[in-house]
Amino acid sequence: MPPLDVVLTSWTPTWPALVLLTTAAMLYARGLRAALQRRIRWPWRRTLTFALGLGSFAVLSFGFTGVYSHDLRWVFTLKITSYLFIVPLLVTAGKPLTLARETLGPAGTARLDRFLAHPVMRVLSNTVVAALLGLGIFTLFLTPLFHPLRTDPFWDMALTVLVPLTGMLMVVPIIEDASSKAVSALIVVEFIYVFIELVADAVPGIMMRVSPQILDGAMQGLTGHPGWLPGPLRDQQLAGDLLWFLAEIVDVPLIILMFVRFARSDRNEARSYDSLTDEQHEALSREHLNARTYPQGPP
Repeated sequence: MPPLDVVLTSWTPTWPALVLLTTAAMLYARGLRAALQRRIRWPWRRTLTFALGLGSFAVLSFGFTGVYSHDLRWVFTLKITSYLFIVPLLVTAGKPLTLARETLGPAGTARLDRFLAHPVMRVLSNTVVAALLGLGIFTLFLTPLFHPLRTDPFWDMALTVLVPLTGMLMVVPIIEDASSKAVSALIVVEFIYVFIELVADAVPGIMMRVSPQILDGAMQGLTGHPGWLPGPLRDQQLAGDLLWFLAEIVDVPLIILMFVRFARSDRNEARSYDSLTDEQHEALSREHLNARTYPQGPP
C-alpha cells in the first residue's frame, strides 16, 4: 500500500471534474440563495451531505486516486466505484431536485418537469436501466478494454462525467420525494431487479480476485516506488477485492432506501383510497368487477 505522504501530497488538475464540480456547486448555491430570499426553511443536513458529496468527488478526481488511476488497477477501481455509488448517494441526499422545485417558480419547475419527463430521460432514470449500466461498466473490467479505460485521456474525461451521472440516475428515483408517486407494485418489481443487479456487481470483483491471468493484458505497471508498488497480478487482485467489497457494502443503504421508498408509496396509496367518497369507492369496485367479468370489454 502507498505511504501516507504519497496519498496526502499527490494532486492533479482534472478539467472535466472541475467544470462538473463548479457547475453543481453554483446551481445548489443559487437554490439556497433563492430559498433564503423566499424564506423557505432548508435543512442544514441536506446542504452538508451535498457538500460532502462534492467534496468526495473532488478528492477522488484531484487527489491520489486521480493521479494514480491511470497506472494502478486498484486505484482506478476505487475511483470508479466511488463515483458510481458513494458520490451519488451523498449528493442526492442533499435533495437538489427538491430544492429546485421549491425555488424555481412555476415556469422553472415546469421546464424541469418537462426535461425529466422526456422519453430519453424517463428511460435512463429508470432504476433498473441505470443499475444495468453500472453492471456493464464493471463487466468491462474483465476485458482488454479495461486498459484503455484507465489509461486513455478521452475515456478518463468521459468516465469522470458519465459515471457519477449514471449513479445519480440510479439513486435519484430512490431518494427524491418525487419517486414516492410510483405505484407500489412497480416498485416491488423494480426492487427485485435492482437487488439482483446489486448482488451481481460483486461477480466481476470475484473474477478479478481469483483469476490467475492478467485480464486486460497489460503487463507493464508503474515504474518507481518499489516499496509499495504491486505487481500486475497483485494489482488486479487488489482491484477485485475493492470492487467486491465496495459493491456489497453499498448494497445495504440502497436496499434500505428501496424499502423506504416502497413504504412511502404504499402509505400514499392508502391515503388516496381513504380520501375517496362512498360513491367513488363504489365506482372503482364496479369498474374492477367489469374488468374481471369482461376482460376484452363489455359486449
